[in-house]
Order: sequence, then C-alpha cells, then structure tokens
Amino acid sequence: MSAPSSSLSHSVGAITDVAGIEVGHFTETRRPTGCTVIMARDGAVAGVDVRGAAPGTRETDLLAPGNFVQQVHAVVLAGGSAWGLAAAEGAMRWMEERKIGMDVRFGTLPIVPAAVLFDLPMGDARIRPDAAAGYAACEAAGTAAPAEGNVGAGTGALVGKLFGVQRAMKGGIGTASVKVGGITVGALIAVNSLGDVIDHNTGQPVAGARTEDGKALLDTRRALLRGLSPKPLLAGTNTTIGVIATDAVLTKVQANRLANVAHDGLARAINPVHTMSDGDTLFALATGRVPLEGDAPGMTVLSTMAAEAVAIATLRAVHAARTVTVGDLHIPCAADLGSARG
Repeated sequence: MSAPSSSLSHSVGAITDVAGIEVGHFTETRRPTGCTVIMARDGAVAGVDVRGAAPGTRETDLLAPGNFVQQVHAVVLAGGSAWGLAAAEGAMRWMEERKIGMDVRFGTLPIVPAAVLFDLPMGDARIRPDAAAGYAACEAAGTAAPAEGNVGAGTGALVGKLFGVQRAMKGGIGTASVKVGGITVGALIAVNSLGDVIDHNTGQPVAGARTEDGKALLDTRRALLRGLSPKPLLAGTNTTIGVIATDAVLTKVQANRLANVAHDGLARAINPVHTMSDGDTLFALATGRVPLEGDAPGMTVLSTMAAEAVAIATLRAVHAARTVTVGDLHIPCAADLGSARG
C-alpha cells in the first residue's frame, strides 16, 4: 500500500466500489422492516467484532482466527430482532442454487454470518424478515451503489431512544468508501442506535433524542452529564450493525483486527455507543484483489480508512432517512427536524 501522503479521494462512494462485493435490499411493505445482503460470490476472508452488550448474531464464532473456515460468501443484516436471523437461511438457499459456497463433497455450502437489529416498535412485530426476505435480497443484489435511508435493514431503524421512543428520530442504512492509492475500503452501516448520531467533522448531533416538545435535538451526551435521567430501557432494543469491505489481501487475523478498529468510526459518529442495550456488531470482508504492502504500516492506513468509511456511512444513514408515521408513533428524520438543538 502506498504511503498516507498519496492522493485521498473525498467522494462519498459506496461499499460496492470494492471489487467483488454486491449488495441487495429487501424492504417489507407491510411494516417498516427489511434485510440487506452483502455478497462476495468468490468468497472473502472475514472477521467480526461485537462491542455492544446485547448482540443478535449468527455464525460469528467461525470467524475467529483459529477456527477452520477461511472465507464467507455473504453477510446478512436484518431487522426483526432474533427472528430476523432467519433471513440468512434464504440467502443460503439462493447461493446454493447457484453453486456459490464451499465444496463439502456432498454439496456446495454457502457460509453466511448475520446480525440483526431491534425494530419491533415499528408496526406489527409479528411481521419480520424471514427466509423469503433473504432470498429476495439476494435476487436484488448487484454492484451498483445501494439505496440508503429507509431501505433493507435500515427500514425500521430509529436513533436516540434513551429518553423514550416517542422522542427518537429516524435511523436508516448508509454507505461510503475511501480510496488511498490502489486500495478501496467501503462500509455499509444500519444505524439503530440508543445514542445520538454525531457529525464527526463538527462534533454536533444531527439526529437523536429530541426535547420534550419534539422540536429540537436534546443532545443526549450533555443531557446525561448534567444529570437528566433516561427512561427505563428494555435490553437489546437498539443496535448498529454493518460491514466493512476491502479489496486488499488480508489474513483472518488482519480481517478481525480491521473489524475491531472500524468501531472507532462508530465511536466518532454515535454517542453514547456500545451500550448495554446495543448489540453493535461489525463484520470485515477482504476480497483479496490488491496486495497489502508492509504489514504494520499497511494495516495502520487500512484501519484509518475503515474508521473513516464507517463514520461517513453512519452519518449518511440518518441524512438519507425519511420521516415515518406508524399508528400513533411519528418519527421525524434529520432533514425535517433541521439542526435545531435544545
């Protein structure tokens, strides 16, 4: 990899700028929920890092560096809480039909880890992503820049719920990519955080808990520090999940490290983050198209790129989100609320 002084593109980009990565959304029409597949048909070395205390995941143990499986073929992100993990079954079926996966002599076995977020307050909770939804997301997958906001896994996402869901704002899904020299790092993040989303360039909240009249941002961090008491929380009712992808050649150890440091991007863009009520989980995929020059300096630059892509994608998720009303619950988006703060 070239030195950090090489040209850095500030265009927003998308995770599909990474060669070998495809993305497809399924968006449920009966209530705000859905799922998203991030596919690597030719396989990708993968890692994962779970920081939140209330994760909902599938097939994460196999990504540990010491375990046998070396590559995965897709990652599924879904709403629906733990029920939404069923979407990964549909993704497996779609890929098996097309012989995408690992040859295990008796068949082709797609390796599909997954993570879910809690969007059950948004409408009829009995409607959630299932195997058919995961299959449909694969059918929709391609290399074009994926849609952002109220689509796929971000459809029912909310942010800023620490003082009650009635004072929350609309979350969503966002993507970005960063290029340095000949290497690309992209991120796709579904933002359903307990905390506020922060513009990491200014330090100011752009979406999150609102004041009691609902007309301005409360600024959760400052509210907590001045002693304002949060509402009682149902554990695990939040969570930001996502995927970082790169075309660099990485080992499983390096992929796991990349997932680890990518959480720095969440820490810049969400406050508070990694709470007892969030299941924050990030996967890293390496499609192995470009050699990484110099292990230590190469990983340092790659890690910086990953954190930046995650922070940008997180911010884009709320900027792309749109206001929704479900029953008596009216959830404004950042664009409608503006930048007013209490």
